[in-house]
Amino acid sequence: MSTTTQAPSCSGQTATHGECPGRALPLARDAGGAVKAEPFKVACSSCNLRELCLPVGLSRNDLEQLDSLVATRRTVSRGDTLFRTGDAFQSLYAVRTGFFKTCVSAEDGRDQVTGFQMAGELLGLDGISNDRHSCDAVALEDSQVCVIPYSQLEELSREFTDLQHQFHKIMSREIVRDHGVMLLLGSMRAEERLAAFLLNLTQRLQARGFSASSLVLRMTREEIGSYLGLKLETVSRTFSKFQEEGLLEVKQRQIRIVDQAGLQALVNSSSC
Repeated sequence: MSTTTQAPSCSGQTATHGECPGRALPLARDAGGAVKAEPFKVACSSCNLRELCLPVGLSRNDLEQLDSLVATRRTVSRGDTLFRTGDAFQSLYAVRTGFFKTCVSAEDGRDQVTGFQMAGELLGLDGISNDRHSCDAVALEDSQVCVIPYSQLEELSREFTDLQHQFHKIMSREIVRDHGVMLLLGSMRAEERLAAFLLNLTQRLQARGFSASSLVLRMTREEIGSYLGLKLETVSRTFSKFQEEGLLEVKQRQIRIVDQAGLQALVNSSSC
């Protein structure tokens, strides 16, 4: 899930050497205009996203070892793909700035959105099983990722058990998230699905130093519907209903949660 908020000051916990995770940096391109990888300038050991990303709980010495592994970062323009279905799997990608969606193509040619990823989250785990990516990762805004070569990560994980433990926790988190999506699609009404989606977004954003109530959606309503298993008309109608009931203030993609407890009550009702 991916979104951003009204840009906060960079004095918050997510500021990194004058950069905000919600703001993409200028893109580096070669002479032909193609996006290219850049030397990694901000080390894992000094990055303020480290508490949300791969190196959680690692010692200073382990972080310095990880710095040598994460040697490049890559910029991806809005609408461009980081990787596509069928691409050879070589690296994991930690989102440093910006937002992505992952999607798969259905047999009828439609794209099914499978997730939204924001700063501090990993992309590419889908490629581990058969050495090929099984989805497309598309930037929803100009973004930056840290490139983590998987073969080197495996070697370092064998040397540092804390890193291996953290990587297992990340993979487990993805499994738990998939279970949550299955719950959304299998047992919740449209209102409950959208309420759970918005609450999840605000919780993840708050952990990154953004507002807990105001956000700007980086995905379209059609993409939200694809992820939640709802038609575009249903998503738009539900947003309007939430506004009429005083739960939200909606101005196109700008959302302000007015009654968080009311949204939570909707989600809780699905378990009754």
